[in-house]
Amino acid sequence: MSAIPTTMRAVVLDGPGPLEALRIRELPVPTPQPGEVLIQVKAFGLNRSELHTRLGLAEGVTFPRVPGIEATGVVAACPGGEFEVGQQVAAMMGGMGRTFDGGYAEYTCVPVAQAIPFTSTLDWPILGAVPEMLQTAYGSLTVGLDGQSGQSILIRGGTSSVGAATAVLAKRRGMIVFATTRSPAKTDALKQLGVDHVLIDTGEVADQVRDIQPGGVDTALELVGTPTLPDTLRATRIHGVVCFTGMLSNEWIVENFYPIGYLPQGVRLTAYGGDASDLPADVLQDFLDAAATGQITIPIDRVFTLDQIREAHGYLESGDATGKLVVAF
Repeated sequence: MSAIPTTMRAVVLDGPGPLEALRIRELPVPTPQPGEVLIQVKAFGLNRSELHTRLGLAEGVTFPRVPGIEATGVVAACPGGEFEVGQQVAAMMGGMGRTFDGGYAEYTCVPVAQAIPFTSTLDWPILGAVPEMLQTAYGSLTVGLDGQSGQSILIRGGTSSVGAATAVLAKRRGMIVFATTRSPAKTDALKQLGVDHVLIDTGEVADQVRDIQPGGVDTALELVGTPTLPDTLRATRIHGVVCFTGMLSNEWIVENFYPIGYLPQGVRLTAYGGDASDLPADVLQDFLDAAATGQITIPIDRVFTLDQIREAHGYLESGDATGKLVVAF
């Protein structure tokens, strides 16, 4: 590792606002304290969470703030010795980009508990796409749904990065995958991920699901939000499970919730939020190794530079991406 510079380039939000609120500034490189790790960021993924922060929809965010709930790179310093300098690590969650400065920078400083070590020769843009996407997909599939081989899963919001990653993981578990998209043009992209049944989402897909599987799916992952949740519940069998994880619609509150009227009889509803602790290091390593040997495809739509952060956020907000958006240095 070369000497750590005193300043770095970082994206700063002084407060919620339009794309122009994202400003690149020179900031001091953070100084890690014992229990923290300083990471030289090589790439970071973009997430709806950061869009919510910019739009003023996120709770608990203090400004000014360097956004970014994840980052991938190498250890630049670790006073407590938990990681060796030069170790590849992925960091995510735990307040990153919300209560302390996050990954939209050349360096980021995080608690050691938020960093997961790995070893890979994959290119940094590919590695940068993985942490939060994999953590959310893996946690939803295991903690949220307890998905098992032979079961069916409906992924509502299949062309999102988390939806695509969930499809890859579900197929590796031997599950039958249904996935939705609003765009027929994205059908082939989902098929390439191994999706068995692509459904064109008009706002209602329950009838399409039951035309294929009359009893309904065993499990369902809701990534669009509360507007489609009732229909996702209707697509699920009695004693099946629906996990509410995402809100691509930017809507996540059910007004005047009356459980008996809202929930189909016998269908179970749960939710998943998650943290770095939900992604074991061996799961991350296995996923990267499988990608390196061509067993799986890591779904990336586009890679941007830091100077293109406004363009990247605009594309994220449009909802046109199929897979992950990444910024690489």
